[in-house]
Amino acid sequence: MVDLGLSVKWASFNVGASCPLEYGDYFAWGETEPKSNYSWSTYKWCKASSSSMTKYCTNSSYGYNGFMDNKTVLAPEDDAAAVSRDGSWRIPTLTEWQELLENCTKTWTTLNGIYGRKFTSNKSGYTNKWIFLPAAGYRFDTSNNLVGSMGYYWTSSLNADYPSIAYYVDFGSDYVRWGSAHRYDGLPIRPVCDK
Repeated sequence: MVDLGLSVKWASFNVGASCPLEYGDYFAWGETEPKSNYSWSTYKWCKASSSSMTKYCTNSSYGYNGFMDNKTVLAPEDDAAAVSRDGSWRIPTLTEWQELLENCTKTWTTLNGIYGRKFTSNKSGYTNKWIFLPAAGYRFDTSNNLVGSMGYYWTSSLNADYPSIAYYVDFGSDYVRWGSAHRYDGLPIRPVCDK
C-alpha cells in the first residue's frame, strides 16, 4: 500500500496483478470474478438487457419488472477488491478517485516499457510518494481494447441517474478524467484501504 497523504491508502498494483506493471484482471461492475465475455447477456445483475437490473437500481425504468433497491455503492460481497483481498481492501468511490486526481501530479510515462500514468502526491510530506496505473484498456465482448494507450478503472459508485452505468476514471497520453460506462464492461480495479 502507498500513503499519498489522502483519506485512504492506495494499493501499488491492480487486482489480479502481482506487481505495478501488470494489468491484472478485468471485472464487470459488481462482479467478483473475471470472465471471457463481457456483455449484457453475461452480466450477473440483470436479465440480459440494460433495462432489467436486479441489483443496484435507483430507477424503476431500468429495473427488472420495475425493481429498485436504491443501492448506489457496491456492497463488500460484490466488490472484487474486498473479495480477493480478505475484506481489508475495496474499490475506491468516485469521491476517492477525484481526491487522487485533484491532489497528484499525473504524468504519462513508461515503466519498463509499460505505458501508463504516474500519480505523484502533491501533499506536503508525501511528495516522494507515487503510484503507477498501467494503461490496461478494457474488455468488451471477448476482446481487449486500447491496451497500452488508455487506462480505465472502476469506481464503486453507481450513476444513480442512469443505473445501467457506473462511474470510472480513464486516461490517455493527453488527459485524465472520470465518466460512466456500461456495468457489463470489463475494467481493471485499483484497490484502496482505510487508514
